[in-house]
Amino acid sequence: KELIVIEANLPGGARGRNETTATERRAGSMESNNQDPNNTADLTDFVQNLLQQMQTRFQQMSDSIIGRIDEMGSRIDDLEKSIGDLIQQAGLEEVDMGSQKPPAKA
Repeated sequence: KELIVIEANLPGGARGRNETTATERRAGSMESNNQDPNNTADLTDFVQNLLQQMQTRFQQMSDSIIGRIDEMGSRIDDLEKSIGDLIQQAGLEEVDMGSQKPPAKA
């Protein structure tokens, strides 16, 4: 008999209770049960479910990252506009100050 144990690790090194418990149950049932086709099907279902969960989590993380990048792009655009406005104001004030006539000397 061959014992196969698959552990699912979560971010930060923590183990997932549901994944590990389900794995241990399947591994334990493989030792006590001689019906290999059923155990293989159970293990296949478990692995497919685990892969589906990983794919879902990856998609959520990707969407979150893309949303943050879009938000950062908008903030950068706003910042560039503000800097441009400040530069334009500073340039206009310099022109205004230069066009003023000096006070007449009496």
